[in-house]
Amino acid sequence: MVPARHGDRPDLVLRDLLQRQGLRRRGRGRGLRTHPALTFTACRVTRFPLNPVGDISVTQHVRKPARNRLIAAGALCAATALALTGLTAGSASAAPSSQLRADYNGDGYADLAVGVPGATVGGKAGAGYVNVVWGGASGLGKHGSATVSQATTGVPGTAEAGDKFGKAVDSNDMNGDGYADLVVGAPGEDIDAALDAGTVTIVWGSASGFKGGFTAASGNGEARGYGAVLTTGDFDRDGDNDIALNTHFDETSSLAMRPGPFTAGSPATLSRIQGWHFAGPTVVTSGDFDGDGGDDIALAYDGMEISGTQVLSRASGAWKTTWSTGDTTSSALAAGDFDGDGTDDLAIGNVQPNPEWESTACEDRLGGAVLTVFGKKGGALGHGGFSCTTQDSPQVGGTAEADDNFGAHLASANVDKDGIDELIVGADTEAVGTAEKAGSYWVLAALGTGEHLVGPSFTQNSTGVAGNAEAGDRLGAAVTTGDYNGDTYPDIAVGAPGEDGKGGVWYAAAPKDGPNPPVTSVTPGKLGLSGSVAYGTVLGR
Repeated sequence: MVPARHGDRPDLVLRDLLQRQGLRRRGRGRGLRTHPALTFTACRVTRFPLNPVGDISVTQHVRKPARNRLIAAGALCAATALALTGLTAGSASAAPSSQLRADYNGDGYADLAVGVPGATVGGKAGAGYVNVVWGGASGLGKHGSATVSQATTGVPGTAEAGDKFGKAVDSNDMNGDGYADLVVGAPGEDIDAALDAGTVTIVWGSASGFKGGFTAASGNGEARGYGAVLTTGDFDRDGDNDIALNTHFDETSSLAMRPGPFTAGSPATLSRIQGWHFAGPTVVTSGDFDGDGGDDIALAYDGMEISGTQVLSRASGAWKTTWSTGDTTSSALAAGDFDGDGTDDLAIGNVQPNPEWESTACEDRLGGAVLTVFGKKGGALGHGGFSCTTQDSPQVGGTAEADDNFGAHLASANVDKDGIDELIVGADTEAVGTAEKAGSYWVLAALGTGEHLVGPSFTQNSTGVAGNAEAGDRLGAAVTTGDYNGDTYPDIAVGAPGEDGKGGVWYAAAPKDGPNPPVTSVTPGKLGLSGSVAYGTVLGR
């Protein structure tokens, strides 16, 4: 647990910690910098199994003075909230469109997509839906929400038992009209006689809410499972966003690309990105890991006597592995510029070793560990070194215990707007006191390039957070970020699918310069949702 000198005020604990280390605020309190007297002179050669394809020695340069960036703790004791229901955009303004990744109605506020793949739709158990909570000036929970399923007018398909619509959810402008669109996986979708063939569907955003949809990919055989994992980006650099998704056939699995554009008559042929025999992708994300301004793919895979994590780029016209390791994860990858050098770094959550490798980057993994791999301006991912963060790392809230699941869920955002991203970490099986699997989450910041992350933890027992930490709540089972209240500061959303047996999502608004916003929670009951199961398990990006 966080040291109890200030009771359950981790923000004051962190403040005192910074003062003891000689750290001070600059500017208007929106970030913490290293005191000029503190310098780091390390320049060391480290050999580790995290290489830009191949076992090479990497020289790690730590900046001098290093930027010891701990986010203002006030930004961590923020709010939790969710949504109300409504089928069209809540309080959308007349604004034409937005550059926010998840602004589906173009009103200038990010919206939150909550996938509920186990939901009952029209009496069909497990048909699944996506509930979209509209953002607005008051944040989440005050501007209505919309529920989208295969029973929604204009959305392709039919809601059937076990479709799992909403198993994976991403957001991007897939048709170039300026509005974010929903990209939804339904790996349990049956196509004719092919059971669990799976589909990936795009639901179009517009000024008045969602307007119809498009089938981007359909499994062409039994147990293909399309849509279990996916991400979006312009991977082939042609100006149209693409979709990367899982595929499966017999004893082989692949990650494949469905290229844009997504229009009637456009080619729907999938092209292979990477494939495995007796293994498959477990999680995938996108980011600019080489600093060239284009979208790259990071993926983790696992199988029989094989596992690993890779970064791939198609900048040259063909897929090329630019970085790889034998360490893997079954649930979480996040891209973010954690050291502020202008290049995306990669966080691998709840990292696990390859059983066939003699070494691993994170030897200490009690309760879970986050492996952060740093890029370098003008270099490649891994050239900035790496770090491992656990609850036993210095200045990290909590205590590492078996089965905490620390790092099993990740997101990133520059929540204090200092130009350097923070890492949001969920541990949904963390015990809080005697409450098993009550769950917790962290907002962590890197001490510098190649250094571990630091920051306090938060639970439903933290001051100002609504509710009480109870066994099975699983707070932290999903995390995501977005500017839901339009103040230009990214906010945080945290899922708790076990809350009161139905689930919920906690909305943490960034406090900026004033007092911490009140922490609230909205459950499916408050939303007026029916058929919901484990609400908060899947949060869209």
